[in-house]
Amino acid sequence: MAVEDECKLKFLELKSKRNYRFIIFRIDGQQVVVEKLGSPEESYDDFSNSLPANECRYAVFDFDFTTAENCQKSKIFFIAWSPDSSRVRMKMVYASSKDRFKRELDGIQVELQATDPSEMSFDIIKSRAL
Repeated sequence: MAVEDECKLKFLELKSKRNYRFIIFRIDGQQVVVEKLGSPEESYDDFSNSLPANECRYAVFDFDFTTAENCQKSKIFFIAWSPDSSRVRMKMVYASSKDRFKRELDGIQVELQATDPSEMSFDIIKSRAL
C-alpha cells in the first residue's frame, strides 16, 4: 500500500503549523490519499460527522485540552474508523494497512480503533488524552 506524499505533508502541517484540526484519509485503489481537511475552527462534532457511516477511514485529530493544573495541551490522535456496517473486504484492507500507514505519520500520540460512533465519543477522546 503506497502513501501519497500529500498525506505526509498535510500531517506535518497539522503537527507543526496547526493548519488543520483534523485530516481524514481513505484508501483509493492501492494508495492512501487525503479525503478531507478540517480547518482549525472546526469542532470534534464536525470531525465525527465527516466520517462516513458505512465506510472505513483513517483519521488524525488534533485535540486541545486543559490539564487539571490549568496547562494548555494538545494531543494528536490517530483514529482507525471501521464501522460494523462496512464491507468485510474493506475492513480487511484497512486493518492490514493501518500499521504501515501510521508509521508514515511521525508524531501520533494516541491511537483509537472505533467501529461505532460511541467508541470515539468526545468523552472517550478526552479521557484518553489526560
